[in-house]
Amino acid sequence: MKRILLLAVFTLLCLTACKQDNTANAPVILKVGVMSSMDYVPLAVAQKLNLFKKYNVIVEIQKFYSANDRDAAFQSGAIDGTVIDYTGAILQKNGGMDLKITSACNSTFALMTAGNSGITKLSDLKGKKISVSRNTVIDFCIDMALQSVTLTADDVKKQEINKIPIRFEMLLKGETDATALPDPFMTIATSKDAKTLVKMDELGYAVTGIMFRTNAINEKTKEIDAFYKAYNEAVDYISSHKIDDIKDILVAEIGFPKPLISSVILPTYTHAELPNTKDIQKVVQWLQAKKLIENVDMKDIFDERFVKNK
Repeated sequence: MKRILLLAVFTLLCLTACKQDNTANAPVILKVGVMSSMDYVPLAVAQKLNLFKKYNVIVEIQKFYSANDRDAAFQSGAIDGTVIDYTGAILQKNGGMDLKITSACNSTFALMTAGNSGITKLSDLKGKKISVSRNTVIDFCIDMALQSVTLTADDVKKQEINKIPIRFEMLLKGETDATALPDPFMTIATSKDAKTLVKMDELGYAVTGIMFRTNAINEKTKEIDAFYKAYNEAVDYISSHKIDDIKDILVAEIGFPKPLISSVILPTYTHAELPNTKDIQKVVQWLQAKKLIENVDMKDIFDERFVKNK
């Protein structure tokens, strides 16, 4: 009996050791959340060209079709990092999420109006209906565009419409006078005679970036560094090739209709760099004015180790 008991204990110890050894040898996977935006293009190119593999990192890109689902995955730890707008990042940071913004992205948003609206410039929006998703990057973009012509949110009639496809359809049907859209909706709307009043980059604003959970940064430092090496090489590929070379990605991953590929205008993608402090400060000031956040320590927002000297 004693011998049987000793054998059982020995077997249990062996199984435990094997389990621990397997865990120790398990590959480290960096999980990154994305949505179908132009900011995702360099990552999609890096994945297609096997650049993550080149830099010895396993990157699992998880695609989301809802910002709420993406944010829930980030907050639960199901993903390590995500492409996100600064408004969403600051709100999560203020809400207690331990995160860092590690780089800026390059896509933009456009304030658009239907072709038959009679609206030709931003100042024409006074008294008009503008569909928004309140307290989001869309709302921020609209307010900054209005401020550029000395209008305020009180000068327009904001309609609460959370989903981009619905705002897009309302714009084309004339059910709203204007809204802010990202690509591919910008390009599709333009093909249907919608007019761009202004783009955020034309006003000097960048509004999106990449953030990671702080524990992921500490535990997967090498993987994130390799992730950015692949990202930068993908940017080089995009800048040195024709749009036809990535048309399959633009159609399958971003959602551009094939007939519109020739009219797609890519952002000027740059190597990973930190956001401009003024862009973050403007978002913080806007959120504070709306009493959505308290004080934010600007020094605690960024982690610059992955973009230095790149």
